[in-house]
Amino acid sequence: MKQAAFALFCVFVVFANASVPVYVMMPLTTITNEGFLNNPDHIKWQFGKLENEGNVDGIMIDVWWGIVEKTTPKSYNWEPYKQLFTIARNANLKVQVVLSFHKCGGNVGDECYIPVPKWAHNDTDYVFYEDQYHNVDDEYLSWGVDLKPVIGGRTAVQVYTDFMENFAKAFSGILGSTITEVQVGLGPAGELRYPSYQLDKWKFPGIGEFQMYDLNIREDLIAYAKSKGETLWGQSGPNNAGHYNNWPDETGFFNPGCQCENYKSEYGQFFLNWYSKRLIEHGDRILAQAARIFQDTGADIAAKISGIHWQYKHPSHAAELTAGYKNDMGRGYKPFADMFARHGATMIFTCLEMKDNEQQNCNCAPAELVGQTMYAAKDSNIPYSGENALPRYDVGAYQQIEYETTRVRPLHAFTYLRLTDELLQNGDNWNNFKSFVGRMHNL
Repeated sequence: MKQAAFALFCVFVVFANASVPVYVMMPLTTITNEGFLNNPDHIKWQFGKLENEGNVDGIMIDVWWGIVEKTTPKSYNWEPYKQLFTIARNANLKVQVVLSFHKCGGNVGDECYIPVPKWAHNDTDYVFYEDQYHNVDDEYLSWGVDLKPVIGGRTAVQVYTDFMENFAKAFSGILGSTITEVQVGLGPAGELRYPSYQLDKWKFPGIGEFQMYDLNIREDLIAYAKSKGETLWGQSGPNNAGHYNNWPDETGFFNPGCQCENYKSEYGQFFLNWYSKRLIEHGDRILAQAARIFQDTGADIAAKISGIHWQYKHPSHAAELTAGYKNDMGRGYKPFADMFARHGATMIFTCLEMKDNEQQNCNCAPAELVGQTMYAAKDSNIPYSGENALPRYDVGAYQQIEYETTRVRPLHAFTYLRLTDELLQNGDNWNNFKSFVGRMHNL
């Protein structure tokens, strides 16, 4: 009895004295497309203010594949990042890096255009995801080329591995000290998902579309269906899953009451299990390489799950399903957390600033979704870090983040979106932020 009481006391002490580090995301245009650090003198001023007045722990920066390895395979330009990391180190700031293998441009908040290197697709679209109309999405390479040597004789996994190995070599002297975390981009916007809601075709809160119609993925589906003795199921994806901007009940596939081959049918479960399983395997392959490369550096590895909170309250969880999260049975994030655990990776999740009652007429439940992913990470015994999805400066948003920070167990870290002059030079915004950081350090 005394031991149990002591254990509960220890849990209370840990929660009562939690100090969660706060990082700030750098602007997407910090490094120019030409490979130069943008306005280093202004960055020095910003970093000084963040450290001296804001008491933040560090910054987060995208390391763009489309800039570093822009023109020639295996020719890497790390110079602007070396310059940035030196400025951060001199300001006593730590750095979270995001190895961004996706295109910048076309997602919420994108203010730049950084495509994947042209040599990686060599004038062919077969390396990208496609929707049912064979519209090509060039944000990120399809998992269908993970193990196919179609990128100048290399597979996609080999391309990413070579990039990570060269990064580790170039920054070996500061990994684990200045660079505390390496987040590995695993899909569009750096998130482990399919590009199911592309902004040139989709509007909130549409269900999105399945992205599995490129040649390589269709070949995989054909082989998988044949192995299960269901050859006909491998011919295509669902033919009644609607379009990007449909609501679930406007379709046959996502309507739970439809007397058809819907998501609950034997075929629907077959397809959804395959679709999500292959996405998890994609993350598994790349995180296995990241764990090997960074395991002795002292830096954490991490990856990000997308915060698809719309249509969450619909029984089908349609918007999550098209993105690859099979959450129709309420267990959609546990398989991802289990995969992260195999590699000792931190799960990063967004929309921690959102309350359920702020989202109307969209079947939205961002806070409920955050809780589900937190428990999935806890049950898999992996660290969990958070971000805000949209720029917010108001006290209410900060209070919601603080609530989420210790809701299940203390966050591993929180990263604030994003560093702007509106944050630093507006008196109310800056004072609110400083107070928030202070509270995060003394929860």
